[in-house]
Amino acid sequence: RPRNASRPRKKPRVREIAVFGGSAHPALTAEICAFLSVPQRPVRLQRFANDCLGVQLQSNCRERDVFLIQPLVPPVQEHLVELLLMADAARGASAARVTAVMPHYAYARSDKKDESRISIGARLVADLLVTAGVNRVLTLTLHSPQVHGFFSVPVDHLHALRELAAHFRGRDLSQAIVVSPDLGNAKSAAAFARRLGVPVAAGAKERLSDSAVSINALIGDVTGQDVIVLDDEIARGTTVLELLDLLRKQGARSVAVACTHGLFADGALDRLAATDVTEIVCTNSVPVPAKHEKLRVLSVAPALAEAMNRIHNGESVSSLFDHLARADRGSLPWSDEANYPR
Repeated sequence: RPRNASRPRKKPRVREIAVFGGSAHPALTAEICAFLSVPQRPVRLQRFANDCLGVQLQSNCRERDVFLIQPLVPPVQEHLVELLLMADAARGASAARVTAVMPHYAYARSDKKDESRISIGARLVADLLVTAGVNRVLTLTLHSPQVHGFFSVPVDHLHALRELAAHFRGRDLSQAIVVSPDLGNAKSAAAFARRLGVPVAAGAKERLSDSAVSINALIGDVTGQDVIVLDDEIARGTTVLELLDLLRKQGARSVAVACTHGLFADGALDRLAATDVTEIVCTNSVPVPAKHEKLRVLSVAPALAEAMNRIHNGESVSSLFDHLARADRGSLPWSDEANYPR
């Protein structure tokens, strides 16, 4: 062959996907792997005599596209350290790329300096994840969308509005209205209301402490309306309970509660179910601690699995969301939900 003849190009090697799940939510990991049709790789977690954790990824990671599934749920610090150790182990095992799949990023609530000498945990944890070896982050419904700007690596920020809207769309919504508990959640509430074709309202909330809030006004009329309260997460349920009192005083006909992350700490589910709410809807982004006849849990595993598949194949995640949004809402523009790209 002539010296200057071009050599045939080698086909690029397709990296194998490797999915590992932490101990925070094994059921969600198993469901995601089932949708991806890939095996869940084993992880060995041990606690040493000095109470330190140790993690071993018990499958080959070399040149693999590694996904680590671990929502930051109670005990948050234990699960965070476990995720950091998993990322470090994957990097040390020569993984081609490490993606942290965190359906719930608990530290997103610590996103600003609203008191003197206070830490900004969302940024600190983002730095820790990158230092541990995370190359990419996939998360769901951040408490504040701008938190993904704390990361120095790419972040795919999904939401569960499509799943929540599909649950409510099959019923009579002629007298329905979506209510956000506060102005900070008003944009996602407005996007949710557009999906359902109903109006939106918002409460004027003031947080007095971690366990006390005050909602003394409501922007919008709920008199005689079927209210759907939308929040990003419910922990103790303090905000929603306060809002329910205001909705009753303003003459709401019925109230349903919907959120992405149903943490339901300290008996919050029982307290909410004991009120006159018709139903409580959340997703399985976190393990739901209890069951109740008023509770409906929707799965986000298909959305997470599809996003992971697109990340692995180098395809656009936002275009997936754009396509689904048009199918759900008709001709509404992409800019309507620019803060919540898939």
